[in-house]
Amino acid sequence: MLFRDGDGRAGLLHARCRHRGTTLYYGKVEPQGIRCCYHGWLFDAQGHCLEQPCEPEGGLFKQAARQPWYPVDERYGMIWAYMGPPDRKPILPRYECLEKMDDGEFLEADDTSLGGGGPAIIPCNWLQHYENVVDPFHVPILHGSFSGAQFTQTMAPIPNVTFEMSSRGVTVRSTRKADDGKTFYRVTEAALPTLRVVPNPRVAQYARVESIGWVLPIDDESFRIYVAGRVKQKGDIGRMRSKMNGKFWWELSEEEHQKFPGDYEAQVGQGAITIHSEERFAQSDRGIVMMRRMLHDQLDRIAKGEDPIGVSFDPNAAPVEFEAGNYIRD
Repeated sequence: MLFRDGDGRAGLLHARCRHRGTTLYYGKVEPQGIRCCYHGWLFDAQGHCLEQPCEPEGGLFKQAARQPWYPVDERYGMIWAYMGPPDRKPILPRYECLEKMDDGEFLEADDTSLGGGGPAIIPCNWLQHYENVVDPFHVPILHGSFSGAQFTQTMAPIPNVTFEMSSRGVTVRSTRKADDGKTFYRVTEAALPTLRVVPNPRVAQYARVESIGWVLPIDDESFRIYVAGRVKQKGDIGRMRSKMNGKFWWELSEEEHQKFPGDYEAQVGQGAITIHSEERFAQSDRGIVMMRRMLHDQLDRIAKGEDPIGVSFDPNAAPVEFEAGNYIRD
């Protein structure tokens, strides 16, 4: 149960009340915390029981009735929760592209699964979308010709691509010839476990990546995406959303969805959980193979009691700098 108390402090408590088990969803937010609707027990943002109004003297043993809770932090317009072992809690990382603003820029967050190509909650396994980050070859087919130019003609040609594993995930480098004879150089990164670092596919500017997306699994068969980025006008992130046949996804008829598919249709069309054993990989799928190997390696590390990549315990660590972006080379 995520809430803000009357003083604006965010708290994340287990929804089942410690007392008699009703949900805190119907609780009342007060200056010091949230009060259960059933018998009025009051819990602060860290689960401490502050009042038990039906008990003698307001609860002589209320300190023993702590509500299960998770530590939270706020950054980039979002609330972050740590749900792992308390003694292994890492720092919440910072990212240079969201810390350093260019002239006239400010930070904006979006929770509508921008980049997912469909509704806010997408009904398939999160990995079916996340692997899309390291699949640049679908762009000229799905987004460039099959459904018309959904992004820009600059992205339409089939690129020359190299893939490499990095200290944080998989990096994809793509080159295309620009109209003026120069080289359009594009770098995309998938930073494990779920971070999509994808420069604007409309190539609004040649510069470092403008936004970051966090792919959040809800369960095995659904996920959503949260995005934070640098903008110059309120709503700029939402205006990056693609149109098919001149319409937004939710404006299309079923016939138009079939005729003008996007990422949503292609990934949900794999099934709620795609069957990996039936896939037939080709050379263009090298980035996906790398991704799966890295994920397996990280699971093995965790099983051994080790920390996965991308985890830091240094509170003075410098913001992470990504190479991702759209660039022009002579």
